[in-house]
Amino acid sequence: MSSQRSREELRRLALSVLQPGFEGTSAPDWVLRRISEGLRSVVLFSRNIVSPDQVVRLTGQLRAENPDLIVAIDEEAGDVTRIESATGSTRPGPFALGAVDDVELTESVAADLGHQLRTAGISLDYAPSADVNSDPDNPVIGVRAFGAETGLVSRHTAAWIRGLQSSGVAACAKHFPGHGDVAVDSHHSLPVYGADVRQIAAQALPPFRAALDAGVRAVMTGHLLVPALDPDLPATLSPRILSGLLREELGFDGMIVTDAIEMGAVAERYGADGASVRALAAGADALCVGGEHAAESYCDFLTDAVVGAVREGELDEGRLAGAADRVARFARWSTDLVPGTGARAGIGLVAARRAVRLTGAVDSALPLRAPAHVVELVPTTSLAIGTETPWGLAEPLTELLPGTTSVRVRGEDLAGPDTPLRQLALAPSVGRPLVIVVRDVARHGWMSRALAELTAARPDAVLVEMGLPGATAAGAAQVFTHGASAVSGRAGAEALVTAR
Repeated sequence: MSSQRSREELRRLALSVLQPGFEGTSAPDWVLRRISEGLRSVVLFSRNIVSPDQVVRLTGQLRAENPDLIVAIDEEAGDVTRIESATGSTRPGPFALGAVDDVELTESVAADLGHQLRTAGISLDYAPSADVNSDPDNPVIGVRAFGAETGLVSRHTAAWIRGLQSSGVAACAKHFPGHGDVAVDSHHSLPVYGADVRQIAAQALPPFRAALDAGVRAVMTGHLLVPALDPDLPATLSPRILSGLLREELGFDGMIVTDAIEMGAVAERYGADGASVRALAAGADALCVGGEHAAESYCDFLTDAVVGAVREGELDEGRLAGAADRVARFARWSTDLVPGTGARAGIGLVAARRAVRLTGAVDSALPLRAPAHVVELVPTTSLAIGTETPWGLAEPLTELLPGTTSVRVRGEDLAGPDTPLRQLALAPSVGRPLVIVVRDVARHGWMSRALAELTAARPDAVLVEMGLPGATAAGAAQVFTHGASAVSGRAGAEALVTAR
């Protein structure tokens, strides 16, 4: 059936369900025009952020066109930060909070973050990750999850949501129905979650049920195939999963937003335009876009695709109108809410310190009393993290022990037949304590080999793991920070000089 609305009316509806990103630290003219034409949301990334005052000016500029505009951000704290991408997060990430396992602390950290975002003019945060990271080889979740145990993830997901939303910023539980038990990065290709229905209900869904019970305002879809629920379509494009499971069975009546619609998991097979139309038809209300494609032409490309699908009868007009209505209702919630204060000075460092764990021969190796040589083995990070933010222990340890030296080694540095590892890492450490910093060492073969070579030459080396605790080498002492945020690096460095 063809549409009863004019093309201009349909275009306004289509614009209202997009959540695009853009380039620059001030609002481009095209974004301001699209807001006046019906765009109801935008997403900020690290490329849009320089300073707190600049973000306030930016969000004020955007909202001058529409006071109810949804301004979203993908801010998980810890390793995935946009609001503090230049300096590194002052709050530990979910995995560190899960390691502490104090729900009041998690709620306080999220409330503190919410206060910062609300002050900056941001109303929607694409967090928390409600995924249970049950596959240690997962290349895209890892320390972004609260942990690998369903009950722990459930209680901290709920606590994070309560804290964030108490500050007047809407939370968004992701990546439904659960992205933790896969070994493929959906930015590049389609992961498959092969559990049966009973396993899914027991393992992946409880954190989302907890999120709904906590009053989460939005849920983000995952770009993954779950054959037990839908053997043909990724969750983002599946009516069985979005309309059937999430809406009807779980009873969620808030806004469903897609993960970035240009990601390879869906765009390679359906195109971003086809994926957009299918996601809306399946039950999604808003389309996140712009992490990788942030041009005016791309926004118009998707808008035209949605309008064309309605006019051709491929997308029900009522479904599009219903999605637009949910987006409008969502916008009013944040605008009308009177938030609490939320902020707690220093709560991030308190939490990061509590997450640090020391094992091994700590008494013989720590505390460090002389300047050390720090070797940081640097992995390639996921697109979910985006621009690499400052991380590691070298800088804070140098502040605590002046004269400390450091070097960073990447996998490509060791690709040639004549490894420079001994020259880069071991030669400067002669006569000094050696501190080796790794990040998810169990997931990177080159890093495991480098670690083995270093510890064979220096069995007294202190090992610091800033990712998921996994296979490590025997050393004089081992320190686990449970995350690589700037504040976790600070807490880890403190542990090296205090042995606490």
